[in-house]
Order: sequence, then structure tokens, then C-alpha cells
Amino acid sequence: MTMIQDGALVALVGGVLALLIVASIVGAVLSARVTSASGRATVDNINARIRAWWVMTAVFVLAVVVGRGVSVLLFALMSFLALREFVTLAPTRPGDHRALFWSFFIVTPLQYYLVWTEWYGLFSILIPVYVSIFLAIRTALAGDTEHFLERTAINQWGLMICVYFVSHVPALLMLPIPGDGNVNARLMFYFVLVVQLSDVLQFVWGKSIGRRPVAPSISPNKTWEGLIGGAGSATLIGAALWWATPFRPIEAGVMALLLTIMGFAGGLIMSAIKRDRGVKDYGSMLSGHGGILDRIDSLCFAAPVFFHLTRYFFAR
Repeated sequence: MTMIQDGALVALVGGVLALLIVASIVGAVLSARVTSASGRATVDNINARIRAWWVMTAVFVLAVVVGRGVSVLLFALMSFLALREFVTLAPTRPGDHRALFWSFFIVTPLQYYLVWTEWYGLFSILIPVYVSIFLAIRTALAGDTEHFLERTAINQWGLMICVYFVSHVPALLMLPIPGDGNVNARLMFYFVLVVQLSDVLQFVWGKSIGRRPVAPSISPNKTWEGLIGGAGSATLIGAALWWATPFRPIEAGVMALLLTIMGFAGGLIMSAIKRDRGVKDYGSMLSGHGGILDRIDSLCFAAPVFFHLTRYFFAR
């Protein structure tokens, strides 16, 4: 059975497209009717998120439809661009250039090659163990000790977030999960859908009833009301979509809850990094709504947790 013939996958994609169409219509209506400055800012933010969602949905639909090989390439490109955004924010010196060359052109392709070949043993430890040691050595050999700890930490942290964490999304396609041949593709789409829905719903709930910021010095727009409302809503949706996963309804709800919590934590951490660097967005690739990292910050931190829990409890 091809992915296009998979009724569950078609239903997932069709539901997302229908939701985006309705959201786009509502956004257009609000743009025409809302006139206050604060209201316009909120509506513009929502419409920017909707446009970004269209782009992200197209990318992920393409990833699950075209097959594992092209999916791995798409996520490898996404990691490359995200790492570029991350490193651009950090001060670098000539002594970092060779280490950065290895990060971009050797380590990133190698990590995704391991995903493609399903070499789990090395995939899971390459960057956190071997690469972290190697890059510190490579930077030290350059002989530049000024801000050495900060520079090596930035390079290694960028690789962990942008490459290692993100690579766990296409790695879902290599898990030996019982079921038909498309269960892994549905699982990857389910993961992205729940995390991104939680992100959007937290924003909507926060703007509607949010009063108490979780971490006001980092992201005053992230409120406890938004977190509870958004995470709760996304968890219910995730539980209702159990039929597209290898999980039972309660298991799907627990996994969805974990995804919403990790997604929120990821967004908070990435906001803290932006505050530290004094920038609003990581880039400008997605018109009106920042760069790649601004859109996948939640996915980065949720992906490895979801992958390893699924592998431990549900893989053969």
C-alpha cells in the first residue's frame, strides 16, 4: 500500500489542510475587521503563524509522501539552515573556522547518513560523545584561547539542537514498529502535528485569557493559562488521533502530553538564547515570522524524547 492509498495518513493530512483553510479564512476576516493597534498586532502575528504553517505543512507532507531517502535529505537541509542561523548569532573567531567546517560539512551529513542506514548505535552517540570531544580538540589546536569555553560550547550546543535533536524526527522512520508499512510515516506526521498544534493553541489561549507569565524575563507572552489551555487541548487532540499511531488512546494522550511539555520547554530555552543574544528572531527565511529555528524550536526538544520513548515501549 502506498502512502497516498493509506486512509489514515490521507485523513491526517486532509484534516490539517482543512484546518489551515479555515484558519486562513478567519485570519483574512479578522484582518479586515480589527482596527485597534493591539488587535492588529495580534491578528498579524496569527496570520504570520498561519502562513508559516502552510510552508511547514507542505514540507512535512512532502517528507512523508516521497519516502525515507528524500525525507532524510529534507531534514538534513533543515538542520544545515538551522545551524547556520544559530551560529550566525554567535561571535566566532578565525580559530573556529575549521571546527565549523567539520560541523556543517562532515558531522551534519554523517549524522543523517546514520539515520538513512538505520545505524542506531552510532546515531545515538556520535554528536554527544565523539563529536563533542573532537570539536574541542580541533578548536584547541587552532591555538586561540580567547573565550575558548564560550566558543566551543556554542558550537557544540548548536550541533546538539540543530542537528542531533532534529535528526530524531526522520529517525522515526527507521523504528521497527509493528503495523503496516506506513505506520512510521503516520507517526512522524502525528508528532509534528501535536507539537505544532500545541504551540499555536498555547498562543491562542495565552492571548485570550493569559495573565500570569511563566518566565516574564524570558518570554512574557508565555503564560500559565496559555500553557495549561494549549497543552490540555493538544493532549486531547493527540489522544483522539490514537488511530493513526501504534498507541492506544490513553498511551497516545500520555505521549501527546509529554510532547506539549517538551515543546514548551524547547520554545522557552530558545527564547532565552535569543534574549541572551539580543535578537527577536533567529532569521528571516519565513516571511513575517522569523527563521527556521523560530518555527522548529519546539520540535527540536520534543523529538529525541518522543523517539526514545517510542523505541523503548512500542518498537519490536
